[in-house]
This record gives sequence, C-alpha cells and structure tokens, in this order.
Amino acid sequence: MMDVIDKKLLLLLQNDSKKTTKELSLKLNLSVTAVYERIKKMERDGIINKYVALVNGNKVARGFVVFCHLKLIQHTREFLTKFESEVVKLNEVLECHHVSGDYDYILKIVVKDMEAYREFLVSKLTTLDHIGSTHSTFMISEVKNTTVIEI
Repeated sequence: MMDVIDKKLLLLLQNDSKKTTKELSLKLNLSVTAVYERIKKMERDGIINKYVALVNGNKVARGFVVFCHLKLIQHTREFLTKFESEVVKLNEVLECHHVSGDYDYILKIVVKDMEAYREFLVSKLTTLDHIGSTHSTFMISEVKNTTVIEI
C-alpha cells in the first residue's frame, strides 16, 4: 500500500528519474536510506517498471506520427496472437493497443515523413497475416504528451 510520501516520491521520479536519492530526500524531508528503500520497494512491487530516456522524434528524423486503426479479417485467438507477435517486432510501432469498437487495434507509428510511412505500410505492415483493413490518421500537432501518472 502506497502512502502520501510514496506518491510524492513517485511523482518526483516520473518528472525526473535522474534526481539523486539525496536530492529526493531533501524534497521529501526523509533520510537518503528511507528514500532508497521506498524506491526499491516500488521497483520490487512492480509499481516502477523501468527507467528510460525520452527521445525527441523531431531531432532524430522520427517526427511524423501516425495513428493507424487496424481491423483483422477474423477475431480468432490464433489470428490475434499471430498479429500481436508480429507487430511487436516492428520498430516503427511505438504502441499497439487491442481496442473495442470498429477496429481491433490502434497503433502509434513514428517515421521520418509521409514517404517513409507509405514504405512502412506497403513493405511491412500490410504484409502481416490476417489484416483486413487499415485507416491512417496523421498527427497535425501534439497538444499533450506526458508519461506522468498522478496518483
């Protein structure tokens, strides 16, 4: 069970995971050891999954963002499993969500530009088995993008 201090610590880490335990201890008015132990417990409990560096896609020629809605030809477990095992191998796909509604999956894809997306669509995505249809939506501008989950 997380207490108020754990929640504050988690918020601080989500905003800057490079802060030292000493910096965190000063903000939380705790000892360095107490902060360290709380972090280790959240890691053990799976609350904290991993630490990452977030990359600016525009700076590395991956600023063209596409949300691709995808429908499979059938909804059998075999088709779903096969599609999912293949889509996770595509580096251009940052996220893949199995969803309800008119489509089966929504993919967040990042590539260099429209030409690169066309190439990805033709040579990679539509070559996967059991895809019935796709519908692509292109990002015009990013209004909000956060990784922080407030608790």
